[in-house]
Amino acid sequence: MARAGAPVPDLEHWITEGRQTVIDIADMLGVPPAVYTRDPLTLIPALQNYVSRLPFGQFEQSDWGTLHSDLMSYVSDFLIETHDARWVVVDDSAMPRDYRYVIEVEGRDGEIRKIDPSDIVIAEFSNTPIEITKMLSSAEVTLRLTPRTSEDE
Repeated sequence: MARAGAPVPDLEHWITEGRQTVIDIADMLGVPPAVYTRDPLTLIPALQNYVSRLPFGQFEQSDWGTLHSDLMSYVSDFLIETHDARWVVVDDSAMPRDYRYVIEVEGRDGEIRKIDPSDIVIAEFSNTPIEITKMLSSAEVTLRLTPRTSEDE
């Protein structure tokens, strides 16, 4: 049950805002929006180059927040566009608003799984240098969107 005064989830706004954020990032980094929207993988080289050149030692808290938000938008958009994932709202009493937005998708094993792209990005922050492809593959493995390997069996 939502706390009194807690905001109501606005899933459509969340989806639209996240998509526009990543399209703006692509455009800022020289990847035309039409190219990005046809294939989200086209952003990887430019985004990796950008992230690799950031002066992390000079970052303030707001810089980390912006980078986190930008990378979260990309991870989620990649999953949506590449694997037919979708945003959903789940109850979460640990959050101040009593809910969170997560990505939901059917894995290769037929099971529906959910992840918070924020967790994927935070994990990547703790394993520097930040590698965009590693971050995307981590999300895919977590959601079981990749083929099984002999090690998994």
